[in-house]
Amino acid sequence: MITVSQIRLPISENSITAVNAALKILKLKQSEIESAGVAKISVDARRGTPTLVYTVSVNLKQKGAEPAYAGFAPSVSFTPPAVFTLERGQNSLAHLPVVCGFGPAGLFCALILARAGLRPIVLERGSSMDERTKAVEHFNKTGELDANTNIQFGEGGAGTFSDGKLTTRISSPHCSFVTDTLLKHGAPPEIAMQQKPHIGTDALRGVITSIRSEIISLGGTVHFNTCLTDIKSKNGAVYAVETSGGEIPCEVLVLAAGHSARDTFYMLKERGLTLTAKGFSVGFRAEHLQSTIDKALYHDAAGHPSLPKGEYQLSQHVGARCVYTFCMCPGGSVVAAASEQNRAVTNGMSLHARDGKNANAAVAVSVTEADFGGDALKAIEFQRDLEEKAFKAGGGAYAAPAQNISSFLKGQATLKITDVQPTYPRGVTACDMNKLFPDELSSALRAGLSSFGTKLRGYTADDAIITGIETRTSSPARLLRTEALESVDVNGIYPCGEGAGYAGGIMSAAADGVRVAQQIAQTFKAF
Repeated sequence: MITVSQIRLPISENSITAVNAALKILKLKQSEIESAGVAKISVDARRGTPTLVYTVSVNLKQKGAEPAYAGFAPSVSFTPPAVFTLERGQNSLAHLPVVCGFGPAGLFCALILARAGLRPIVLERGSSMDERTKAVEHFNKTGELDANTNIQFGEGGAGTFSDGKLTTRISSPHCSFVTDTLLKHGAPPEIAMQQKPHIGTDALRGVITSIRSEIISLGGTVHFNTCLTDIKSKNGAVYAVETSGGEIPCEVLVLAAGHSARDTFYMLKERGLTLTAKGFSVGFRAEHLQSTIDKALYHDAAGHPSLPKGEYQLSQHVGARCVYTFCMCPGGSVVAAASEQNRAVTNGMSLHARDGKNANAAVAVSVTEADFGGDALKAIEFQRDLEEKAFKAGGGAYAAPAQNISSFLKGQATLKITDVQPTYPRGVTACDMNKLFPDELSSALRAGLSSFGTKLRGYTADDAIITGIETRTSSPARLLRTEALESVDVNGIYPCGEGAGYAGGIMSAAADGVRVAQQIAQTFKAF
C-alpha cells in the first residue's frame, strides 16, 4: 500500500479531490489504480480558516510496482503487504480440538483451525447472535438478566455490542489477515483504508455470523448455551473437558473465555493453572452532545459534511496512575453491560452510522497488579465490589448511578439533566460516584477530568454527565503460557485472547486467536 500524507485542502473540497491530489503527486493514472481512498482526515484551524488535512492510501493493480514509490516525495511512504502462512503439522490427534469462547479470539482461532482441517468444537456459554440480541433487548426493557447471555457473553463476545473498533497498538501481520477476513465476510470496505476503522455494532453482527457459517461449512461445530465447567488432566496433559452439556474428550483446548468469565478463572485456579493479576482500569462513561465534541475539535468547521464525527483521546498522569479516555463512541449510547446478578456495569456502543445525538467515552484510572499483591482473584473481587456498590447506588433494577461532571468535581450528588439526555437504557439515579471508589482513585479521576476540561472545550460543562460504573476495561487476570503458547502448567491447553491476558480489543484478540491457531495447526495434521 502506498500512503500519501499532508494533502491540505480547503473545507469546501472533498475526498475525491484529495484522492486526485494524491494521484497527481504519484504521477499515476486512474487505469493503474486498484483502489484509493482517504485513510485519515483532520482539521487544522490554527490560522483561523479551517483546512482539511488528508492522508490517502493507494493500491496499484501492479503490486510489484508499489515499493518503487517509497520516498517518491517527502509525503509518500510504502507499507509492504503482510504475508499470512499456515504451516501444517504431522502429529495426530485422537479427538477434535476444543475452543472455549466465541469472541474475537475464539472466532478467529476456530476459523483457522477449520481451514486447517482440524474441525474444531466451539463452546460458547451464551446464545447465538439472534437469540443474544433478543436477550439484551429484553434485559434493557425489563431488568431481567440472563447471566450467560448478555452484553458480555454470547456469539461474538463483548466486542459485539460496542463500536466495532479495529484500532490496536500492536504491530502484527495477523492484523491485515483479520481485516481481510472481515471484509470478505461483509464488513464495510472503508475499514481497509481508515486510520481508525470501525464496523459498528449493527454491521458487525452479520460479519460474525458469516464467519460462523464458514467454520461450520469446513467441519467445525458450535455449541451455544454450553459452558465450560471443568478441565480434566492426567500426567500434566489435558484429556477432557466437562461442560454443562456433558464431557468432551480432547487433547487440545483453547481457552478464549473472555475478560468477564470470572467463574472460569476460579475453576482454573482450583485446577492448578497459574493465574496472576494484570493491570486494568476502572471508571465511568462520560457523555456529551456530539455537537459539543465536534465544535471543540473542529471549531467553525463543525458540522461540515466532509468531516467525520468528532473523536477524542485524552490522558493525564496523576502520580503513579494514569487517567485516560478510551472506547470513544461518537454518536453512540451507554449500554447496560452487567453479567452477574445485582451488579451494575456500563460500556459504550455505536452503530455504523454513528448518528446518535450523544458522544460517550470511558474515563478510567489505572490499577495495577501491585494493588492486589499479584492475586488475580482479589482483582476480580475488587471489580465485583465496585459493581455491587453501583447497583445499590442506582437503587436496584440495574439502574446506574450518574451525576454531572461538574458535580463529581465538587463532590456533590447532583444530576441536572438538560441538553445531554442520558442514554443508559435502565435509567439513572443521582449519586456522588466519588464515594464508590477508593479515595485515591476518586482523587485521580477528579484530577484527570479537570485536566481534560483544559484540553477539550466544554468537557466539564454543566450539562456533561457521567454514568457508572465501568469495570470491564480488560481482563484482571493472566494465564501464563510458554513461548509455544501452551499453558505453563498443563500440556494441550492454550490460553488465548483478552480473557487470558494477551490482548485488548477486537483486533488484538482476533490476532492472538490466529496466532494460537497457527501454532496448533503446525503441530497437528488434519482429520
